[in-house]
Amino acid sequence: MRIHLLAVGAKMPDWVVTATETYAARMPAHCQLVIKEIHAVKRTKKSERRKIMEAEGQKILAAIPDGAVVIALDVQGKSWSSEQLSRQLDDWMLGARDVALLVGGPDGLSPACLQRADMKWSLSELTFPHPLVRVVIAEQLFRAWSMLTNHPYHRAD
Repeated sequence: MRIHLLAVGAKMPDWVVTATETYAARMPAHCQLVIKEIHAVKRTKKSERRKIMEAEGQKILAAIPDGAVVIALDVQGKSWSSEQLSRQLDDWMLGARDVALLVGGPDGLSPACLQRADMKWSLSELTFPHPLVRVVIAEQLFRAWSMLTNHPYHRAD
């Protein structure tokens, strides 16, 4: 099973690349984290937000692997604790299907992406910069895996 983090935006700062690659490398081969950057649509003062979201949404939808469970990162989604994410990760691994996590650009995910999603996940009611979202997701997935395997990384209680 692979977890595909499909995120709008390219040429991330070095700290983002280093952090996401560090956590991705810690994941086991049977639960690999794959980061796929989706190039953002160029914005101008006259750009229509709706058209930009649709164009980026088409790129995201085209990058979803066949048969994958699709989770849209959306403020309207369900918030999970680390323990809940760990149980969710366990379910994904037992299902043996790839997972696609969709992260939109500055304008968010298109209605088509939200409609395609099997579920919606909210990291927080706060708004985070998109580069930071990648790091938080990668870290939380590693934490979830460490909880499942009793790895010492997660120290609860």
